[in-house]
Amino acid sequence: MGLKRSEYKSGRSRVKGRGLSAYFLSGIPRAWLQASRMPSQLYIVLPLLLGQSMAYAQGHFSWKIFVLCHLYGLSVQLFIVFANDVADLETDTINRTYNIFSGGSRVLVDNSLSRTSLALAAFLFGFFCVFIGVALGWFWNNWGPLLLILTGHLLVWAYSYRPLRLSYRGGGEFMQMLGVGGLLPVMGFLAHSGSLSSISWPLVGLVLLLALTCAMSTSLPDEPSDRISSKKSSTVIFGNRINQRLILVLNGFALTLILLVPAAGSRGLENLYIFLACTVLWASGIPLLNSKPGSRSLMIFVALCVGFSLTPMAGFSIALLFS
Repeated sequence: MGLKRSEYKSGRSRVKGRGLSAYFLSGIPRAWLQASRMPSQLYIVLPLLLGQSMAYAQGHFSWKIFVLCHLYGLSVQLFIVFANDVADLETDTINRTYNIFSGGSRVLVDNSLSRTSLALAAFLFGFFCVFIGVALGWFWNNWGPLLLILTGHLLVWAYSYRPLRLSYRGGGEFMQMLGVGGLLPVMGFLAHSGSLSSISWPLVGLVLLLALTCAMSTSLPDEPSDRISSKKSSTVIFGNRINQRLILVLNGFALTLILLVPAAGSRGLENLYIFLACTVLWASGIPLLNSKPGSRSLMIFVALCVGFSLTPMAGFSIALLFS
């Protein structure tokens, strides 16, 4: 649980004059760490790494660009989670079925941080993302990544903020699909190669599908509060029961694509290994169908679906890096 404002101020007064170490033992940095939701960095780093791995397999790679890409990945993840916390405060406040995959960071709900400070932090990290895009354009004469970064910012705005606010009007999962499954791997590839002429579009298509089902699965726990606040997530539109089955159907289709999409130049054992790992995750979710929001079984179901989505991104990245 976060600290209330009164506890916050008293905590700050106790550490005043006692040095930086005392400050970091107070609740303030812990609140920012909670707000950062660092486990969600996996949703960013793996598709970004996959795009870079595709470029590496074709002989396009720079350690400097690699570092800049992952500084962008860290910054855009913080930009997204901070901006979404600000936009979803009202819905998060009535959410009683949240878990580690959904429901926001809770720092605003718990009064651990102010809405203004979180909005300012989102702006700063969003600006830093643009700065990285300008650096890639200025020093490597590659302005494509900057265009993608600005497009990503537009997706965040369209997802969370008026007048579109598609996470509430419907279609939020497709915004996540385009950002995570499309923009990030393309950004990683383009930053190194400078061109998209040789990118594996079938592999990008697979990642788009995986990003969609991942977004659909993380909406499952929030169905009660989303319904109350008229947030048209896929789970509200279809219902929890149907949405779980739809996720498994789409992931079943993804299993076929995993076998067919070339990884390291040709389909081989790497595809089979990824397929077997994902099949285990997919099958493990079947007994958990009909799990209800707030239950442990639904949290496990979501974890399996998220693992299903991320495993091919990690697996294909490894195959490409060691091909």
